Amino acid sequence: MPLLQAGDFAALTELAGQESGVAAILMQFLYEPGALLYWRALEGLGLVAGAHPEQVGKLINRLLYLLNEDSGSNGWGAAAALGEIGRNQIMLVKEIIPMFVGFLEEPFSQEPMLWGVGRLAEVQAALLHEVLPEIVPFLTSPEPQLRGLAAWGLGKARYQPAAGAIQALTGDEHPLQLYERGRLLETTVGQAAREALASLT
Repeated sequence: MPLLQAGDFAALTELAGQESGVAAILMQFLYEPGALLYWRALEGLGLVAGAHPEQVGKLINRLLYLLNEDSGSNGWGAAAALGEIGRNQIMLVKEIIPMFVGFLEEPFSQEPMLWGVGRLAEVQAALLHEVLPEIVPFLTSPEPQLRGLAAWGLGKARYQPAAGAIQALTGDEHPLQLYERGRLLETTVGQAAREALASLT
């Protein structure tokens, strides 16, 4: 989709107002984690949810199905999409937030769920009171990507109980890939931890 390649989210949202299938098309990009178009599709899906909630509301059950082990899919982007949709239109996901804890227990959905929770936490931290304590153990994960995303997300949530564990990561120079503000960033776990600490003080 040329609009995704150009990162033209304003035009994408406008198109969604004219064509009812835009959100469903964006869903097709959620199977290639790591690709820039994957991340832009996630952001676009959230923005379409904000402007045209009825279009994305129809897809919530589909996202949940992808996260069900019986679906036979890796459902990788579905967990991240739920957080991004909630960031822009909380009423679409408010009732299913308790399910996020279960998605954090499944290895295939941990990384995208941590990102999705971080995105949602930046604007709706109070609704994540059941979920945030379940993220703290990821700060000591053997996987740098999980450690970094946990620190990043808890910083977005301004979750004070995690301050000590985040402090312990400030010297962790393992690489971390992070999508934020329309760009795919190459940073480190320690940098994410330092920024998270800054938002806690």
